[in-house]
Amino acid sequence: MLRIDSHHHFWAYSKEEYGWIGESMRVLQRDYLPTDLKREIDATHVDAVISVQARQMLKETKFLLEHAKDNPWILGVVGWVPLADKNIASILEPLSHEKKLKGVRHVVQDEPDDRFLDNEDFNNGIRSLRKFDLAYDILIFGRQLPMTLRFVDRHPEQRFILDHIAKPIIEAAKWDRDWETGFRELARRPNVTCKFSALVTEVRDPEWNLELLRPYWKVALDAFGADRLMFGSDWPVCLLRSSYADWVATASVFASELSESEQAKFWGGNATRAYKLDVK
Repeated sequence: MLRIDSHHHFWAYSKEEYGWIGESMRVLQRDYLPTDLKREIDATHVDAVISVQARQMLKETKFLLEHAKDNPWILGVVGWVPLADKNIASILEPLSHEKKLKGVRHVVQDEPDDRFLDNEDFNNGIRSLRKFDLAYDILIFGRQLPMTLRFVDRHPEQRFILDHIAKPIIEAAKWDRDWETGFRELARRPNVTCKFSALVTEVRDPEWNLELLRPYWKVALDAFGADRLMFGSDWPVCLLRSSYADWVATASVFASELSESEQAKFWGGNATRAYKLDVK
């Protein structure tokens, strides 16, 4: 069974280019490169990965593609391009020759405008992705699900991958009902696949455990089903709350509830399909 980590990042850290890494995130204030991740995946029997952008600049896409060229276990890259640019097609054209570029992403979670995804220029950029057969990763907080529903409905033929189950507010004392409502509604769109990733960093309590996270697994599985749910780590961001090995172990416990064929989809098959990975 092929095991793919569908969501991680690389960076050569600098305060200027990674301003989102604040003083409370000291563990992230260092380089995280392929040699670091290879140790983690080898120790946890993960076979391959998909690298996802962490900076909103074109050189980030090229940075990740260079690592992918040098490391065959990096099967795909989700880069960044200026989707709202009027000349987006001419920007995408030279990148279309990069076989490992499988998708793009914009950090919508940091956009203050709760109608950001209604922007017409941005939507025109999304329409351009189909010509180049690229997926789009949706990075949002749960509170941004209403505009995301409108957005996805504008592009019924576009392949979407929802990152981090839309980042619910996770706390033992209160269930995020608004997130669940919007999340289940989004899951009704068959062109959306979901990453079970990054839950630990959304926990508001001082500690987390399996039982705190299990209800979110159950909702994600019930909403998207075994055919549209995939594993991701969000390494190294996950290190804020969990080691790589502990997160893989947590996902393994939840996935053990699935049949053998369903586990194969969760660990690798769904990522392969959603990103059209070249798996031999």
